[in-house]
Amino acid sequence: MITREKAYALRALIEKASSSLTDEEALTGVELFPHWKEEFEYIVNDRVSYEGTLYKCLTAHTSQSTWIPPNSPSLWVRVDNPVEEWPEWIQPLGSTDAYELGAKVSHNEKHWISDYEGNVWEPGVYGWSEVS
Repeated sequence: MITREKAYALRALIEKASSSLTDEEALTGVELFPHWKEEFEYIVNDRVSYEGTLYKCLTAHTSQSTWIPPNSPSLWVRVDNPVEEWPEWIQPLGSTDAYELGAKVSHNEKHWISDYEGNVWEPGVYGWSEVS
């Protein structure tokens, strides 16, 4: 039987070991990463889970309640599966999560390739070429 103290010690060890995983490996075990916390000091490349999604810290900071990962693109970037060729398009919130030239996405049951660097437009509206 594992005691509560031993379980906490093991959790700390798991979190430390998970920091050595590549992003691709990390996506297979998002549950290994600590949940995002308010008033916590994050450093660049820290990874956290938030609502089942893995995020990586871009800028060292102490978190605040309004700086949750999906709403803070200058602080966090969503870690996507690099083997997924056509990930679902997500509206960028700023320059740090904008799509690169040549980025591939799925949107409205179609495939699109970004025509611009720093693309923040919705596919089908501007800045994307549809792939047949």
